[in-house]
Amino acid sequence: MITAERKNFDEIRRMTDAHRHVLVVGCNTCVAVSLSGGEKEAEQLAAQLRIARRRDGIEGSVKTVTVLRQCENEYLDSISAQVGQADVVLSTACGIGPQGLAVRYPGKRVAPAMNTNMIGYVKEHHVWTEYCVSCGFCVIGFTGGVCPVARCAKTLLNGPCGGSQNGRCEISPDVPCAWQEIYDRLAALGDLDTLARILGPKKWNVSNSGGPRTMKKEGFKP
Repeated sequence: MITAERKNFDEIRRMTDAHRHVLVVGCNTCVAVSLSGGEKEAEQLAAQLRIARRRDGIEGSVKTVTVLRQCENEYLDSISAQVGQADVVLSTACGIGPQGLAVRYPGKRVAPAMNTNMIGYVKEHHVWTEYCVSCGFCVIGFTGGVCPVARCAKTLLNGPCGGSQNGRCEISPDVPCAWQEIYDRLAALGDLDTLARILGPKKWNVSNSGGPRTMKKEGFKP
């Protein structure tokens, strides 16, 4: 899932204090699961803003509304009345949320309350680890289901490097070597011959290195 963490409160205030009416918009999908930007967290942020603004004599209002997803106009359209009454809209979604709001409501000031971290796998309760960087060219069918782009510090497609020791990455003993994990996985599957296949140069043109990407379902008719 996409994970995000709330920005420093002082930074959020710098983006909102100059505006009389603030609307905090929560998102009840990814950031709600990671307990950072769902309905509860949006209400907590709004309450914190109200207290701070009241203490500093800033007049106006801080209201909240939460949608299921901020990445679809269907849900953003449902809050048009609340957005219309706000001077600034503060999104607690991932980076898509505030951008989606800015596109849907071009005449409205929009600010992000979150820093987007990664696409993470739930390792354990409330612990996420980055397993995918949305590179647009997945090779895990040849690497035992382990992504070398996201999980190798050097993004090596044909590893390991010479720095790994005892199954750990040279950047930190707390970081497992992705290529050791790839080897162990393929060995357990009896597929070590797969390592003899040399993966060609990475197609970075299909990642965001080639500019903003768009996905369209071929043959789809709305």
